[in-house]
Amino acid sequence: MRPPLPRLSWSLRSWREMWASSDWLAVCALRRDAILARLDQLLPPPPAATDWKASIALRWRAGGRRAAAGGQAGWLQPVRHVHRIRLSDLRGIDPQIARVEQNTRQFIDGKPANNVLLTGARGTGKSSIVKGLLNKYSRQGLRLIEVEKNDLVDLPYIVDLVAPRPERFLLFCDDLSFHGAEDGYIALKVALDGSISTTSENLLIYATSNRRHLMPEYMAENLETRYVDDEIHPGETVEEKISLSERFGVWVTFYPFDQDEYLDIVRQWLKSFGVSVFEEKIEEEALQWAMQRGSRSGRVGYQFARDWAGRHSKKK
Repeated sequence: MRPPLPRLSWSLRSWREMWASSDWLAVCALRRDAILARLDQLLPPPPAATDWKASIALRWRAGGRRAAAGGQAGWLQPVRHVHRIRLSDLRGIDPQIARVEQNTRQFIDGKPANNVLLTGARGTGKSSIVKGLLNKYSRQGLRLIEVEKNDLVDLPYIVDLVAPRPERFLLFCDDLSFHGAEDGYIALKVALDGSISTTSENLLIYATSNRRHLMPEYMAENLETRYVDDEIHPGETVEEKISLSERFGVWVTFYPFDQDEYLDIVRQWLKSFGVSVFEEKIEEEALQWAMQRGSRSGRVGYQFARDWAGRHSKKK
């Protein structure tokens, strides 16, 4: 059976009177305004103005349906609990820290500086360096804006928001990778280099990725390579994938840790948790922990130290 037709709130006589009236357009306009007013109540309220003093780190929140309807693209939400990691806590990556810190100091001092891409083995401190730099230089005006990959299409709006500000902003995208010509891929490529406009002088882009070229690479793509007079000419697919990563002015690569470096990381994190004596038993447990995880990364070392310190700490 067909569902019954909805009841009309107006009687047939009312509709006849409306059509007979010379003011029927005005009546329709009133009804339209009433419907739009009810629909507006279903939409989320507009975001408050950015509180720039609430935190040293902010997170970009996309506007969703309101942006699609021509409203605000999104807003910057202060991060209430910022990870207070220090550069001195990081072990085994001193050259990488020095390179990124030098570029960041140039940026803070108003000197020319480059966008940075940090790539390499997982859990080796790529994102920790960025957090450590924020905590070290926040008093000099350094700020961080975290943006999800899917929200990179809003880069022009973010640039316009921060351009008038006196602070220096690092736009941070963690674990960045693409699987094709996504909207975020195109937006980032244009923002880095390729548009007639450019980012503001108080903003740099720092990104981390486990992939050097930010995209998956397939064996079939190597078959596109041509050899002309002993010269190698990569195919168009390879050229396109390389074109994004090479727009970052600074590349910093991270490598897996060996056993001694891993144990040094564990020792440092245990010290930060109040464990001053590194016994042979702890070393054995740390190595077993790494073997179970299949990795001797800095992240695994931190997780072990946190677990061991929690299990052996005295009750307060």
